[in-house]
Amino acid sequence: MTHKPTERVLRILTLLAAHPEGLSLTQVTELLHIPKSTLSPILQEMVQQKFLQLQDNSKLYSIGISSYCIGAAYEHEKTLLPYIKSIMKDVTREINEICQVGVLDGADVLYILKEDAAITQTIKIISYIGKKLPAYCTALGKALLCDYTFPQLQALYPNPLVKQTKNTITDLHALYEQLQSIKQTHIAVEQEEITYQLCCFAVPIVLTHTHNYAMSISMPLFRATEEKKELAKRLLLQAKYKIESYDTFINTI
Repeated sequence: MTHKPTERVLRILTLLAAHPEGLSLTQVTELLHIPKSTLSPILQEMVQQKFLQLQDNSKLYSIGISSYCIGAAYEHEKTLLPYIKSIMKDVTREINEICQVGVLDGADVLYILKEDAAITQTIKIISYIGKKLPAYCTALGKALLCDYTFPQLQALYPNPLVKQTKNTITDLHALYEQLQSIKQTHIAVEQEEITYQLCCFAVPIVLTHTHNYAMSISMPLFRATEEKKELAKRLLLQAKYKIESYDTFINTI
């Protein structure tokens, strides 16, 4: 079933996007077959929220700056995500372990990109895009939470943290202290807090005009030598620098 109010807003945006010269209230009414009494308050609110602009002299409606920003964010994501994917390929080629990228979705981390190791391993970590896990007990989630204040954490997790394994941090104050350390080092570490026999390292990726990402490298504990752990941290910090620098660059051109 169509949601009429939402449909009207989308039809208005689609119509005005096709008419950059602008349209009057009467023209929009006639073209969309929406009564003026219904259309007028919708247009007023869209102007107020800057999704449309109303030219003072001609009284014509056209696309506003908020609509432009949403479109620009889409173009930004189309450019940025393939670049991040190329960086992930380099990371997996170097360390031969799975690399993943996630974003916060409420109190969870949502996995949006994945790059498996190029060379087949005897033990392979199974993961998939679209997976969600609690942010408080994953390296990706902790990297994404590192800028949260304690009151923000309390608001995000009003109920007691659930123990996923015997190693899961369930004390909110202890979690906050760990996040403060991550904020300084830019490296989040998780070992057997969500899955036994696995460890993970992650970095926050702070972007200019969109939500922040985090990138991780996960590996079984039996492959997690000190040398490999240091390599994982170094590769992630290098990836963070490259992606954030690229983001700054594409936002200045």
